[in-house]
Amino acid sequence: MISRVLTYSDKINLPPNVLKLFGSNIIMSDLKSNKVSKLYEDIKRAKISLQGKKYDILRKNAVEDSEQFWEQQAKNLVWFKYWDRTLTWDPPFAKWFAGGSLNASVNCIDRHMDSQFKNKAAIIWQGENEETRTITYYQLFKHVNIFANALKSLGVKKGDRVIIYLPMVPEVVIAMLACARIGATHIVVFSGFSAKALADRANDSESKVIITADGGYRRGKIIELKKIVDESTLSIPSLEKVIVLKRASNDIKMTNMDVWWHEIVQNEQQYCKPEILASTHPLFILYTSGTTGKPKGVLHSTGGYLTHLYATTKLVFDFRSTDIFFCTADVGWITGHSYVVYGPLMHGITEIMYEGTPDYPTTDRYWAVVEKHGATILYTTPTALRMYIKFGDNTPKSFDLSSLRLLGTVGEPINPDVWQWYFETIGKGNCPIVDTWWQTETGGIMLSTCTGIDDTIPMKPGSASFPVPGVDMAIVDEHGEVVDANKKGYLMVKKPWPGMLMTLWRNDNAYQDLYWNKFKGMYYTGDYALMDEDGYFWLLGRSDDVLKVAGHRLSSMELESTFVSHKAVAEAAVTGRLDQKKGESIIAFLVLRSDYPPTEELRKVLTDHVRKTIGPIAVPEGIYFVSKLPKTRSGKIMRRLLKSIANREDSIGDLTTLEDNTSVDEVKHVFNQLKNEIVE
Repeated sequence: MISRVLTYSDKINLPPNVLKLFGSNIIMSDLKSNKVSKLYEDIKRAKISLQGKKYDILRKNAVEDSEQFWEQQAKNLVWFKYWDRTLTWDPPFAKWFAGGSLNASVNCIDRHMDSQFKNKAAIIWQGENEETRTITYYQLFKHVNIFANALKSLGVKKGDRVIIYLPMVPEVVIAMLACARIGATHIVVFSGFSAKALADRANDSESKVIITADGGYRRGKIIELKKIVDESTLSIPSLEKVIVLKRASNDIKMTNMDVWWHEIVQNEQQYCKPEILASTHPLFILYTSGTTGKPKGVLHSTGGYLTHLYATTKLVFDFRSTDIFFCTADVGWITGHSYVVYGPLMHGITEIMYEGTPDYPTTDRYWAVVEKHGATILYTTPTALRMYIKFGDNTPKSFDLSSLRLLGTVGEPINPDVWQWYFETIGKGNCPIVDTWWQTETGGIMLSTCTGIDDTIPMKPGSASFPVPGVDMAIVDEHGEVVDANKKGYLMVKKPWPGMLMTLWRNDNAYQDLYWNKFKGMYYTGDYALMDEDGYFWLLGRSDDVLKVAGHRLSSMELESTFVSHKAVAEAAVTGRLDQKKGESIIAFLVLRSDYPPTEELRKVLTDHVRKTIGPIAVPEGIYFVSKLPKTRSGKIMRRLLKSIANREDSIGDLTTLEDNTSVDEVKHVFNQLKNEIVE
């Protein structure tokens, strides 16, 4: 495995040519001196394979003729009719496989009915209370067809919009595929959102049906989803029906608009003929979190989106028929859409759906699920991993994780120290790690090592590696010019790609302004990045997550990574406080590992650590020790909320995306608890 991994915890005296090869800024591990020469020879061989073999060649050819590459990938799907033209590009609007027709549900379930996967487990579901269900592809096929007919009986037709507001249960997948089958555009809304957030999305999309449940479970409590829907329906004029799944059996009130899921499916036929849909037909709208303003309705197509997912799931994860894939994302977010539902099901993979949180009722949930169901691939967030590090190594080491063959991360860049822990403690040094970068807007993975092409390529901890084949990316300066190696700039996509959003729902102008006007002809990701001399991409955080301290621009991610590189720190979040002299001063919120108590001495040690690592300009004005950081359900730290705390603001703004947000009152309690936990 040493030829695959470049990960080291202590700096040692490696030969200069090795340091040059991988960059002296990479954190290095404790290796005995008699292994150094062997390490160098292994690394050199791996480097040769990178430069001369199929991985580099495929990426080069796929970028030079990306349309041909994506056309070949699209042929892996089931089409009713092939396309007339691979790409129609009218910047910034793209139509992929125009003239072609297909159906997403056919590609996820029908295609397996005459194959070896028919009676294979499609979904292994585990509830928070250890309840489990297994659904085969044949059973999923029947459930989807029956529910699709039920939707049609309620008047839902091609082109209608349907809100899906369900907990993390198999019915959310059934509902999504049933909508796709009849040509209705689904809008999945995370089940922790408030009534107002739900109504905003339903009104913007003019949805006619909401699919919900009586309640859902979260940290041992019942989230009363139906009551939240009842509150929202008062302000949704387009709404005609509410379908209610019996899940928690809590008391609810049924109105004339409401129907029970189990009742409407009782007498429906077991087959629903799928709609023949254009490749450009809107498969779904997914609203962005809205932490900085009104949520944006990201609109994705059918043919292009499915092509991107089919390709990236195979290229990145190297799916095999025996795989059991555990993606920990909620279906309410894009990762859940792409790599819980559509991607794995198209490949006939068995996937694990987990209802609960990673630390309830005990701090071993992910490891227990991996052991119980024999997961072979784990795809999770750096945020979850940092939380587990805080609890120590004894818990994961008490579980049999030997079934794992591949590890993945998503949602944000991973700190090298966290990468190292993931590789050694969870993967036991035997599992490659695919660190993936992508967005709601991109639809699927854009940057990652591709184990489906070559799994001997050296991995650099903290780097997302390379663009996936067919994706052309660059890092540019303020003038749109490509920067030299190891220089920070804006991460851009130079060519259209199949998974890209078609537009923002009913807002073409905002789509153009937000994503395409910063540098003409290129898609603006909003992220900072750099590319090293070996072509590896390093994400440096959002371009708006920059602190201006005495005229110096400091990246929040760089500061946070510096804190996390200290052995006492499990998680870090950095924000700015207004300062009359310096413009902004640095405020750090830190979650410590369990065996490090918060003390004034530790605060001084960490301050010195920052001074030595970055420089005096980065020394924080305040370091606050907290038990947890406020995050969205997708695992992103809500820095805006932290900034409000740091600046002693009275209002904390929109909290609809905050993790565990079952009610506004509960969220305010979390906010106040965080403030009270600060050790001054």
